[in-house]
Amino acid sequence: MLVDDVFAGRDHHVGDTITVMDHPFRICGIVEHGKGGRKLIPIDTMGDLMGASGRASLFYIKSDDPANEQAIIQQIHATRGLEDFPVQTMEEWLSEMTPEKIPAFNISLNIVTGIAVIIGFLVIFQSMYTAVLERTREIGILKSMGASKAVIVSVVLRECGVLALAGVVVGVVSTFGVRTLLFHLFPTQHFEITALWLLQGAAIAFVGSIGGALYPAWMAARKDPIDALAYE
Repeated sequence: MLVDDVFAGRDHHVGDTITVMDHPFRICGIVEHGKGGRKLIPIDTMGDLMGASGRASLFYIKSDDPANEQAIIQQIHATRGLEDFPVQTMEEWLSEMTPEKIPAFNISLNIVTGIAVIIGFLVIFQSMYTAVLERTREIGILKSMGASKAVIVSVVLRECGVLALAGVVVGVVSTFGVRTLLFHLFPTQHFEITALWLLQGAAIAFVGSIGGALYPAWMAARKDPIDALAYE
């Protein structure tokens, strides 16, 4: 068996034995990644293991120039017996592997995201509500010194905003840290993190935190200064 350099990593070397489809194979060489697979065995051997000797389900053809891909497809379809043979470029095939092409994937992802937002909203609401109760006397002092409702609401929301910003930074750093860890544990897996996902996650976290703090902030602004000062 041949393996690519990504699969080999630090754990596999020439001469090692690995098991594929319940059959042991000895690594006889390591090739550069990008050959279409991590592990490469003779096609005859694969046919015997799958019970499909002399047959193939997929052919990879590498063109000398991407500009010639359509010409190659036309030539294949012009060959007798291959008129209806499905032929795709790698770009077209990869476009079908996106979440939009996988049934119910986006629905499941949106449901999970929605549940996470609701839980985060409730946690922030409870935390800020508790913080307002613990600072009732401080709020009473501010109001007795002439602080308006807008000032009180602004103080609570600014504190929540700072905490949300710190949480976003910690979350982004943790995300890249987890990806690095998973890459070392599973080098053959690719974990993509895009700027759009980071922006969406940050926006959801920030808006959710401010939304969860609105009612506690308004509740703090409505407190009577005398009652707040007498609170224990």
